[in-house]
Amino acid sequence: MPDTSQSKVPCVSVIMNCRNSSKDLAEALDSLMAQTFTDFEVIFFDNASTDASPSIAKSYGEKIRYVRGETPVPLGAARNLAIREARGEFIAFLDCDDLWRPEKLGKQVACFRQDSRIGLVCTDTILFDGKKVLGRVFAGSSPARGMVFAQLMQRQWISMSSAVIRREALKTLGEEARAWTGGWFDETLNVCEEADVFYRIAHDWKLDYVDEALTYWRIHSGNTTFKHFGQFADETLYILQKQRKLYPGYDKDYGDLVGLLTQRATFQKAIDLWHHNQSDEARSLLQRIPHPSLKHRLFFLASFLPGNCFDWLARIYFALPASLRR
Repeated sequence: MPDTSQSKVPCVSVIMNCRNSSKDLAEALDSLMAQTFTDFEVIFFDNASTDASPSIAKSYGEKIRYVRGETPVPLGAARNLAIREARGEFIAFLDCDDLWRPEKLGKQVACFRQDSRIGLVCTDTILFDGKKVLGRVFAGSSPARGMVFAQLMQRQWISMSSAVIRREALKTLGEEARAWTGGWFDETLNVCEEADVFYRIAHDWKLDYVDEALTYWRIHSGNTTFKHFGQFADETLYILQKQRKLYPGYDKDYGDLVGLLTQRATFQKAIDLWHHNQSDEARSLLQRIPHPSLKHRLFFLASFLPGNCFDWLARIYFALPASLRR
């Protein structure tokens, strides 16, 4: 009898992008293999790793579709290459240092089955450092459901490893992508490529979520969230300009977002300056923000401390309830 194991189209394609991730990889893969929902394939894209990651991934057998790139590429490009291999109706993402609870995929697929206009389903996410819980993304403020583009732009609540996306929603992004470099993920972006995808899906599709902490996001000094704030500032403004081109009447329909994103970029640039011990310049930028929030005031005070306090204070900040981090 012919082998149909590879011809059967899986319900979910799980994308894992790896670049020298051996330290936490086995724990991530174990959490994936423990899923109660089993109709999935794994696209493991090895971005030219030089550590033990390839042998760890291959040790999990036929469930892993191992794909290797011989030359390292940026993460957005690596995600696009992995997605090209995916066959599932839904596309999930698990970063190699994050974890899933066993019920995660099953509960998200059930959400999709309730409404064909849902393009993305995420879950609440626990932030942890490998041992200690630092916070929870939905703490104190649950996100919105439905057509929530503006709300997502105001507060980006989707962690990458919590996201599952309907293939049809990604298809529309691929059609839009003819306007710039790359495919589904904009390859001109280095730190905001994930948020950019979520925003564009939210503009045209409903979003939903499972109100349970089913994803663990590992926070450590290597997280780009704690670095490269200057890049965040530049890419925030790039996304604003791109949205203006993509969506006619943007300034009229989303006028508040123009001011919000401009202010966000100013804040991100100020944090970058402080991190690089240019505190006076940082405070000068922060003072230009009209109606500063508690977040802005806290970082203004923090700017009187040395820039090497950045990582420590960032961890405290991300442990605050989401309502205080706006």
